Amino acid sequence: MLELQDLTRRFGGRAAGDGGGRAAVDGVTLAIPDGQMVGIIGRSGAGKSTLLRMVNRLTEPTSGRILHHGTDVTTLRGRALRDWRTRCAMIFQGFNLIQRLDVLTNVLVGRLNHRHGALAALNSLLLRFTPEERAMALDALDRFDLAEQALQRADTLSGGQQQRVAIARAMLQEPRILLADEPIASLDPRNARVVMEALRDVNRRDGLTVLVNLHHLDTARRYCDRIIAMAAGRVVFDGPPSVLTGGEVEAIYGVPEEALEAETPHAPAAA
Repeated sequence: MLELQDLTRRFGGRAAGDGGGRAAVDGVTLAIPDGQMVGIIGRSGAGKSTLLRMVNRLTEPTSGRILHHGTDVTTLRGRALRDWRTRCAMIFQGFNLIQRLDVLTNVLVGRLNHRHGALAALNSLLLRFTPEERAMALDALDRFDLAEQALQRADTLSGGQQQRVAIARAMLQEPRILLADEPIASLDPRNARVVMEALRDVNRRDGLTVLVNLHHLDTARRYCDRIIAMAAGRVVFDGPPSVLTGGEVEAIYGVPEEALEAETPHAPAAA
């Protein structure tokens, strides 16, 4: 179980915890069972990205707690924090690949935090990997239909292929939670569908908890077990897609659902 307890992040105050500044995330409390696929929706600036970055501790909460199976994630430091970021992998809209390196090496980077000791640190610096690690990476690439691109430079791939490489890299961390921050925002409809199917596959087949920020409401409805909607840093809806009504959609986005659909050029179709 992943638990967020009264989680808040303020920007622009004089000091952390002084109560000043703008609340990007404001008192969010959620309980997310293991293995759930959760879509987080809302307008730009609603607090979605800040929320995910706090779960991964890339952004520090101003107040509140994050618990995972009873461990207080907000107190972790040093090696324990690095281990948490290994178990709680994150992929981004911008892919975050090393463009000049080949696809296989980019995926293998997901193994670096599993290494300990001076020799392991040297091997990591030199990007040296074991045959077993290479086999893991090739298996991951094959799973996402990218084995033929293993030796290509990352910058020769399409956006959808790069995002699947990022998912494969995250899977080599052997995480229990996968956070995806607007993973399809820059993709065309076909690649968006392929990436969402990949995320759903790791949720279903591997049992990973997946939290994914999405702009497109229709995509969240098609792929996610649960939808959480945010507005002004607060949770304003939390439930299954089937009970998200047109009135609630209008309250979240400020326009009727019909107008929102007209503004959305194409939402990925379900498989």
